[in-house]
Amino acid sequence: MSAALEQVLDGIGEAAVAVSGGVDSLTLAVLAGRRLGPERVLMVHAVSPAVPSEATDRVHRHAEAEGWRLEVIDAGEFADPRYLANPVNRCFFCKASLYGAIASRTSLQVLSGANTDDLTEYRPGLDAARDHGVRHPYLEAGLDKAAVRALARRLGLDEAAELPASPCLASRVETGLAIDPEELAAIHRAETLLRQALKPRTVRCRIRAAGVVLELDAETLAALAPPEQRGLSAAVAALMPPAVAARGVGFAPYRTGSAFVVAPP
Repeated sequence: MSAALEQVLDGIGEAAVAVSGGVDSLTLAVLAGRRLGPERVLMVHAVSPAVPSEATDRVHRHAEAEGWRLEVIDAGEFADPRYLANPVNRCFFCKASLYGAIASRTSLQVLSGANTDDLTEYRPGLDAARDHGVRHPYLEAGLDKAAVRALARRLGLDEAAELPASPCLASRVETGLAIDPEELAAIHRAETLLRQALKPRTVRCRIRAAGVVLELDAETLAALAPPEQRGLSAAVAALMPPAVAARGVGFAPYRTGSAFVVAPP
């Protein structure tokens, strides 16, 4: 266990943890709940069309197992036209909605699961966190993603420790294309279909101006014969809104954030 992380949590004393359902926030929530006591920690999970149902299910399972005080909220980002426009800093508006919604419900110190690896990428959500006084215990303790996964295993969270990175569904939509709940639902259905059919290590369904791109890890993609690709492309097209399907569906190797335009330095 990280002594530095425990020291950070002890210094905070009471907190509200934003729990998305991924390995970072789940691990932080479990540790905070056990370290500080469930009566001193409020877990907050936001649901929206951008949050996969399996993430919400995962939070509920851990809440029951750990005895959390859990509040499930709608943070309201889908009522913000700036978020729906999907600009390069879309995540700022999403996180600002989330942290503002949490602050309206509790005066507890809000915590996020950001780790040091997040500092190597463009993360406008961290700007929103700063504006709302959110603290990041992993950052304060100097923990990266690998350290968080190791911590999850030590806490007995083996399933969470092996979770692949899975940003919100809105991250699959190319920057500048409007965020549409119907399209996000189609993205989720497409990724579910591909997981069930191929058992890939990584899968992303990207909606781009030029068409739908199904990204798979290199090993899975190499094993996928052309007839299988055509069949799965047709199956995914059938899940998409007609205007999106009409752009075409194809396969490509997985690339991190490949539907996202990075802001200039």
